[in-house]
Amino acid sequence: MGTTRTATVTWNGALAEGSGTVSAGTSELFTDLPVSWASRTEAADGRTSPEELLAAAHSSCFAMALSGGLAKGGTPPDHVHVSATVTFDKVGDAWTVTRSELDVVGVVPGLDEAGFDAAAQAAKDGCPISRALAGNVELSVSATLEDEHD
Repeated sequence: MGTTRTATVTWNGALAEGSGTVSAGTSELFTDLPVSWASRTEAADGRTSPEELLAAAHSSCFAMALSGGLAKGGTPPDHVHVSATVTFDKVGDAWTVTRSELDVVGVVPGLDEAGFDAAAQAAKDGCPISRALAGNVELSVSATLEDEHD
């Protein structure tokens, strides 16, 4: 049986002039975060966007997949730090999420740079959010292994 999660949005007004709030339904960890069309296409100005929330989802999913893969391979990480940059751009006449670029820096005792890069590529391809985006959004990952004494 699958797991479900929920979120809700209340929107007021037309697209360009309107605004809304988004809330986490399942965890209730955030409520009434402001969201607007301008926060998607112009400056964030203290508001979030679906693309920022997608970046949060993709980076956290990837971090879990990478940590799991490294542990399964016998080299669990001390830590990984992941950022995701999601690009929202006009393609023809339609606004579209076009890219999600992952950047990971990690400390993984017993693993070399090539092994870390291979694990990062596998996690990019295997994490559930990547699989949901695959074929629709360009996905990439840049992996940097740090010395555990840095």
